[in-house]
Amino acid sequence: MKALVLDETEGGVRPSIREIPDSAMPAGEVTVRIACSSINYKDALAVTNRGKIVRAPYPFVPGIDLAGKVEASTDARYPVGTGVIGTGWGIGEDRWGGFAERQRVAASMLVPLPDGMSLRDAMTAGTAGLTAMLAVM
Repeated sequence: MKALVLDETEGGVRPSIREIPDSAMPAGEVTVRIACSSINYKDALAVTNRGKIVRAPYPFVPGIDLAGKVEASTDARYPVGTGVIGTGWGIGEDRWGGFAERQRVAASMLVPLPDGMSLRDAMTAGTAGLTAMLAVM
C-alpha cells in the first residue's frame, strides 16, 4: 500500500510517499481502507518534526484523522463494508495514522459513520471541527 512515511534522520525527519507492506501495519482488530483523511496542525508539526507529536518509533505514518470502509475485521461491531471514522486515541501520534491507503486499528478507536454522512463530510469536520464544537459547547 502507499503511505506518507516519516523516517528519522540526523537532522529530524524525512517524509516520503512510498509503498509499504501490509505486514508493517500495527496490530488491531479492524483494517480500514481509507477514503479520506484531513490535515491538522498536529499533522504539520509531525511532518516538520516540531512539537513532539510523534511518540512512536520510526518509520511512522502520520495523520490524526481517518475515514473509510472496513476491509477486514475480527470485531462483530464492524463487519466488512461498514463506514467508520477514527480520530483521537493517539492515531497519528502513538500509532500509525490516516495518511495511507489502509490502516489497522483497535476497534475501540473507531466509531461508525453516521447515517446520511459521507466519508468526505466526516473529514471536513475531523479533529479541528470536533475541537471547535467542544470549545463552543
